[in-house]
Amino acid sequence: MSQRKRASNTQSSQNKGVRSQRWEAVLGDDEDDPSFTQPSTSQVQKGLDRLTPAQVDLKTAEVVQFIFVKDQKKFPIRRADIVKHVVKEYRNIYPEIIKRVGRVFETVFGLKLVEIDSKNHVYILINKLEQLEGESLNMSPSNPKTGLLFVILSIVFMKGGVVKESMVWNTLKKLRVDQGERHEIFGDVKKVVTDEFVRQRYLEYVRIPHTEPLEFEFRWGQRADMEVSKVKLLEFIGQLHEQDPQSWTQQYRDATAPPAAPAVVTSANTSASVSQR
Repeated sequence: MSQRKRASNTQSSQNKGVRSQRWEAVLGDDEDDPSFTQPSTSQVQKGLDRLTPAQVDLKTAEVVQFIFVKDQKKFPIRRADIVKHVVKEYRNIYPEIIKRVGRVFETVFGLKLVEIDSKNHVYILINKLEQLEGESLNMSPSNPKTGLLFVILSIVFMKGGVVKESMVWNTLKKLRVDQGERHEIFGDVKKVVTDEFVRQRYLEYVRIPHTEPLEFEFRWGQRADMEVSKVKLLEFIGQLHEQDPQSWTQQYRDATAPPAAPAVVTSANTSASVSQR
């Protein structure tokens, strides 16, 4: 193996380690409830046999409400928190409850409950109703944080999926958004970008190895990959520059490539699926 390839593999491994550490910091020290073991299909069925349909429906509604409240800040939701604060003594039918919760979000609200971390069992809600369609995503006062995020995602996308932090701040400074000054709308802009957007999984903020002073780079986060249409983003950029989106050959190819299917919470991917009572 060449020195260049070994160095590349080492850097990739270090980047993954940094992202993993940052993600664990977001979740907290307690990754999951050590007392909770995912019940088997037979255990779930026995649990359902002891409960009335009304009891199961009520607990499902409580979990839906809990996730809605937690999702208001767009922060990921842990299975450990769902079990501890809501499911409680119904933990032996958790797979059935979370399956029903996923179905409620999809059929009633047009949302998808997606497990983005199968190790720590972490979920997010994503909107599959093409929320970018018809929405003016710019630096308008009506939705300023969405506009700020959209600008950053555009920069990262147009630069091939990864961009140094310094380039992002230099671009934002031209839009009168300076990390060194308190913004009248965003307040502490650096905290919004490097903490809030990262915790929401719209961005990844990764340390670049072997840099002194320390340097960081931005990438798209998992939520951005699932929620943001790269085709619409490229069309928007084309309008700004009065260019055909296809003139950016590589970006157009990336935007039109088939997306990877998210791990949507359904009866097909819950570890213990039971028949409807």
